[in-house]
Amino acid sequence: MGALGSSGRSAPSARTISSTQARVGDLAVGQGGQPAEGVAVCLSERPFARVHTSDYGTVVVYPHARPGTPGWLGFGRMTDPVLHLLRTRPDLAELAAFPFNFDVERVYHVEDVRLASGAPLEPIAGDDTGGTYFLCACAAVLHASSEGEAVLMADGVGEALEMLVRLPDWCEGLTTDLDEDGMIAAVRASDDEAREEFAPELDAQREALLSGLGLPRRPLVELFAMAESAAGRTDPHHVLLNARDLCAYRLDESYHLSLRDIVLGPGREALGRVRAGAPGARDAAAGDAVLRAGVLWAAYEDRRDDDLPLLRFLLEREVVGREVPEREEAVGAEGYETRWLAAVLVASYGRDEDAQLLRSATSAATGGGGGAVDWARVQEAERFGPAAQSPFTWVELARRQGRIEHARAALIRLLDDTGPDAGRLRKLSRALERVGDHAQAARAQVYLLSLQDSAWDRASEAYVLARVERGRGDLAAAARALHRARTAVGVEGGAPDDTVAQWHRRGLGRLITEQHLELVLAAVEAGDADLARTTMAHGRYLLDRIGAESAKTLSGLSTRAKWAVAGLRRGGA
Repeated sequence: MGALGSSGRSAPSARTISSTQARVGDLAVGQGGQPAEGVAVCLSERPFARVHTSDYGTVVVYPHARPGTPGWLGFGRMTDPVLHLLRTRPDLAELAAFPFNFDVERVYHVEDVRLASGAPLEPIAGDDTGGTYFLCACAAVLHASSEGEAVLMADGVGEALEMLVRLPDWCEGLTTDLDEDGMIAAVRASDDEAREEFAPELDAQREALLSGLGLPRRPLVELFAMAESAAGRTDPHHVLLNARDLCAYRLDESYHLSLRDIVLGPGREALGRVRAGAPGARDAAAGDAVLRAGVLWAAYEDRRDDDLPLLRFLLEREVVGREVPEREEAVGAEGYETRWLAAVLVASYGRDEDAQLLRSATSAATGGGGGAVDWARVQEAERFGPAAQSPFTWVELARRQGRIEHARAALIRLLDDTGPDAGRLRKLSRALERVGDHAQAARAQVYLLSLQDSAWDRASEAYVLARVERGRGDLAAAARALHRARTAVGVEGGAPDDTVAQWHRRGLGRLITEQHLELVLAAVEAGDADLARTTMAHGRYLLDRIGAESAKTLSGLSTRAKWAVAGLRRGGA
């Protein structure tokens, strides 16, 4: 570690901040903020008392440590040791650029991009086709082509370089079916062609780069398996987006995750424990609404005759949830779908003793006996069979399980593949809004709004767009969406059709007005006094137009909005 005196710098001024702002794996620095080469600190291994920031970056003070002592450790941006070598050793950088196509001098991409997850993204090198290597969250390496494809390469720069050097991109025909001898033979044959065509000194160049970077010589089969494993982990945390239109870079279908298998994993495990007679397993499976849904789907895909007592028990819990509306498990479309699935499973057994339970669960759509079996077959074909299963079922279950990034990645890829299908776009917009991705929800909602033919539908989707844009933080876009809603109903000189003749006396008027008032509050909070006042003027007009009951429903919101605007200073926030 470098000493403060040797640097000639004065002691940094520091301020105390929350310890939670320091991250596991950040790079440690020594006295005076000088980097401690190759030293990383894991916060979970050692408690600390305070965190400071200074001109040299963020520093952590462990208990009883003082500035200038060995206990004074800093946290700054982590630099991968292999990347550091390439940036400081021109001879190694030249070898990496040619023939191995990892050029640290070309650290830009053909367009602005970002990760859907919002994690940090840094371009670190380029290739000769216009592609770019990115460092994701200071660790994993993602490669993006100039043609709109992106795949996770490795868990670190060292692994990525080892793959590029020992399994270079000119090696074709490599598969997981090859053993080590087969892999060596395939690479050797490709290398022979490379030597003849463009890299006569390939062997010496490879050895010099491997040695200079200190890279290991793993078996090729292991290295190839690591590459395949990384590619399969591109989703959900490394989905690359075009920053302008928010479309995702493509990923080969073979590397796509099966969201269905991921979200049903806990349910399959829980069902296995119940079937094995594990103590408390049945109550655990039934007691959690989210786990219960997974167990029911697991039982659906793996039918067993002796599951009926468990299925009855689960259906009874679904019925109880339905009859107690304040229970979270009973709220929403997902609760309805889960209850219906449980009813289909119980009904498929055709037992007369289940008639009362089934009538209660299905609002008398079916009872027991043979009629219940026929009903279950129809419902299965229409709702739950392989051909009828919706990807939104697994997205919603992922959201309920807290797998937000899985849900987000699936929804973005679904949106990218969706054409002018209003029903699907509506589902995508609402689902993206539920997972908190308002930017992608706005993208879907804009497409959806463009497909609407009637004034009523245009107004309906425009107020939703305003809500989504406000959630995104784009208040100007929200105001434009509300202008479209007002135009659709004829408030601002539009040419509405007969569908909106009574818009102000129906729920649509209340919903449009509500979004105006919400935007007023958001504008005041953001300090945009002009937008707040303009939107409030529209809101007052709408409050005078809508029905008395609707206005009464919005009285609390309108009062808050009026007082918020009244509190603005004249001419400013």
